[in-house]
Amino acid sequence: MLYFIVNKKSRSGRGANTWREVEKALKDKKVRYEAWCTEYAGHARKLASQICEREDEDVCLIVVGGDGTANEAINGITQFERVRFGMIPTGSGNDFARGLKVKGSPVQMLEQILDCVGRGPGEAFRMDLGEVRFGGGNQRLFAISAGVGLDAIVCKKALQSGLKDFLNRLHLGKLTYLFLTVQSLFSMETSDAVIRPGSGDTILRRKAICFAVMNFGAEGGGVPMAPLADATDGKLSVCSIFGIPKWRTFFCLPFLVAAKHSRIRGFSVTDCKKCGIGLKRKMTLHADGEYCGEVSRVRFCCLPGKLRVLCRR
Repeated sequence: MLYFIVNKKSRSGRGANTWREVEKALKDKKVRYEAWCTEYAGHARKLASQICEREDEDVCLIVVGGDGTANEAINGITQFERVRFGMIPTGSGNDFARGLKVKGSPVQMLEQILDCVGRGPGEAFRMDLGEVRFGGGNQRLFAISAGVGLDAIVCKKALQSGLKDFLNRLHLGKLTYLFLTVQSLFSMETSDAVIRPGSGDTILRRKAICFAVMNFGAEGGGVPMAPLADATDGKLSVCSIFGIPKWRTFFCLPFLVAAKHSRIRGFSVTDCKKCGIGLKRKMTLHADGEYCGEVSRVRFCCLPGKLRVLCRR
């Protein structure tokens, strides 16, 4: 039995068309499945938790939606050792699928998932997850990235802005993040920050613009914040941007998009199993593009091999 969580509204409603293709293929192949459609923010998390209550020894949970829906579902999983997770992306960013190198049409992706299901639980690919703790006991898992500052502000605006829907209708949804990045860069406030990696060292970053804590290499529709990040190495890659005048940062953006930023002064990428960040001024926090709040202290850690994934590797 396969269990599907479907966000028909993803990518401005195109998720519904994708689900029709997938569901037809399931029926043609006579695959046993159950499906639920999300109805509100946070619904995927609730549905995933309910699916985990089933008595199946091997729960195959598949999301048809964007990165936000995948994040909600992952945060709803209560018994990771019983669950294999699959993804058929329908969002505008699709960084989760990009990180897993999942390609093809929705039906082709379904066929890949079915092939992995047939191999049995013991053959599932394991990937790391990240965990972020903030605000006096709040916790959230992430598969792609989490962070504070500019990238989080952009994610928050993308969730609230009509620009994303407009560009999706023009098949230009990925440009949402670029436009909002430029806009937010010149309006945001920087903050001095102290980073405490797991090694115990303390690092001061003045006039910090953002800290992107990466599990996969790219976020925001393919921006390679940490191109060498590996979701199987038991570590997170922290991309810091700090101490650069905003006008100069603007001219560095093409180097960032081209993954040529690591040698630019004010850019730093460091691998660690865990780290804490203390901010002089509160900054916006996100996890997989989902808004988490305004924080002054936050802790990140890697959970090695936490998620079993239905994909070919």
